[in-house]
Amino acid sequence: MLNSKSKIKANGSDILLNCLLEQGVDTIFGYPGGAILNVYDALYKRQKEIRHILTAHEQGASHAADGYARSTGKVGVCFATSGPGATNLTTGVATAYMDSSPVVFITCNVNTDLIGRDSFQEVDITGVTLPITKCNYSVSDISKLADTIREGFAVARSGRPGPVLIDIQKNVTAAETDYEFLPLDQHFSHGRLVRLQKSFHPSVSSPEPDLEAIDKLADMLEKSERPLLVCGGGVVRSRAEKEFRKLAEYLDSPVAITVMGGGAYSGSDPLKTGMIGMHGSQASNMACDACDLLLAVGCRFSDRVTLNPSTFALKAKIVQIDIDASEIDKNVKTAHHIIGDAKRILTLLLDRLKTKKDHSDWKSYVFSFKVETEYDDPEDGILTPKQVLSTAAEILPKDTIVTTDVGQHQMWAIQHFKFSYPGQLITSGGFGTMGFGLGAAIGAQIGNPDKSVLHVTGDGSFRMNCNELCTEQYYKLPIITLVFNNSCLGMVRQWQHLIYHERYSQTTLDRGPDFSALAQAYGLNGCRIEDVDSLRKALTEAVNSRSSGKGWVIDCHIDIDEMVRPMVGGNSHIANFMLD
Repeated sequence: MLNSKSKIKANGSDILLNCLLEQGVDTIFGYPGGAILNVYDALYKRQKEIRHILTAHEQGASHAADGYARSTGKVGVCFATSGPGATNLTTGVATAYMDSSPVVFITCNVNTDLIGRDSFQEVDITGVTLPITKCNYSVSDISKLADTIREGFAVARSGRPGPVLIDIQKNVTAAETDYEFLPLDQHFSHGRLVRLQKSFHPSVSSPEPDLEAIDKLADMLEKSERPLLVCGGGVVRSRAEKEFRKLAEYLDSPVAITVMGGGAYSGSDPLKTGMIGMHGSQASNMACDACDLLLAVGCRFSDRVTLNPSTFALKAKIVQIDIDASEIDKNVKTAHHIIGDAKRILTLLLDRLKTKKDHSDWKSYVFSFKVETEYDDPEDGILTPKQVLSTAAEILPKDTIVTTDVGQHQMWAIQHFKFSYPGQLITSGGFGTMGFGLGAAIGAQIGNPDKSVLHVTGDGSFRMNCNELCTEQYYKLPIITLVFNNSCLGMVRQWQHLIYHERYSQTTLDRGPDFSALAQAYGLNGCRIEDVDSLRKALTEAVNSRSSGKGWVIDCHIDIDEMVRPMVGGNSHIANFMLD
């Protein structure tokens, strides 16, 4: 192991791995190929220092690195080779980008003299990923490799986190130059990174909030009679859950939660109104429509939250706290805003607040509406989403990490699980990536070996990533997969039912595989469930057998016409429910 006094001559592959060790990286997710073989050869010699997780597909590796990052708060790392290896990452890169997840993607390209010649497995991956990365690099000079790696990590983790892609040409991985180990705490005293810090603001350094703006917000909160707090993904990324909770308690304010804010505010807190937006609870959406001040922390006001921006929170003064200045007034016009890190701003704000508030009358109005969806009594032999998730929540440890794919099951999981800490819910909120869940579960389990990990998916989503069951089996990851099997693409069918007059075009999945048999083929436990007693038995056995390192796939059959409720149509007023 090198130390800060070590200066050696090294090739690009060894420099890359040494720079990863500088960053504290101990786990890489990836898939090898020709252009990156020099790196994998060097990795072979460093197996005791850096663990590599070989996935079934590069997209699975990208989601695993993302899940690792979200659940641990560290920077995830993913390797892929040139051409199709690199392009297979793009869905995962975009997923991380939309949800502000810090992942460094490292690809290798063909030799410098082959660039631009349509060489075998050549692609301009920096050009491909330019719109979906926080920053990306193409390295053709060995002398610039080390600082590029250091810079990439600095960009990924700082300010508003996000993915960075570093593409290294193959000859650079073999070329040699002088390398000096530089501990992480010395990176910003290093010449190039000092220049970066000054020129790349705010990507590397968080902007210091305007104190007068915080004073103004404190005054607005003191005067508000009907406040509503919105907890967004920025509270999760900043790990500002304690400060946010203190603010809610001080204001005695109802708290609505975005999809990405899950876990930043306790799901069992009496001030929680539930999710807000298209599938928001009655309480959240009605509170939004009636509040006089809406304070959104780390929320970018996406179309799934606001629906129709022109009618969103019309009675309220809207205040936005966000680390990214480009998000201010982008989707919703604010009456006031503060740019900066959520944890820092909330800390300063709490110091300025005076007397604890009592908004009993306002809360009585808000909580006269439902905070959670109620379901009809189930028919014999048909499970409801509420039954499945309530049973899982009852049996699994309270700190279980939950990853989801995208669709009806995603909304049901967010509605019915009571997440209590940042990183407990891992879901693709911004990009809506079907196929995200199992890879993310693998990354979360690798990063949190002592915690249970539950992967909630639908039969449509699971078809897209079930190849990663081989990864789960090989590395002995006791992940529990709950499949909501309704033999259709449920969310799309729901829209076809409500909007397209029941023209179910290409959404019925009346075909294989048998998911329980598939799990068994991969060497995992698999079972088909049609009643609560069988589900309780399977989940209990799965929890009790974690030490075996053998994962489970539990195939839960639900009605094909089960819907996510409530629902507000796109571009509609937030209180105009299509389904109640």
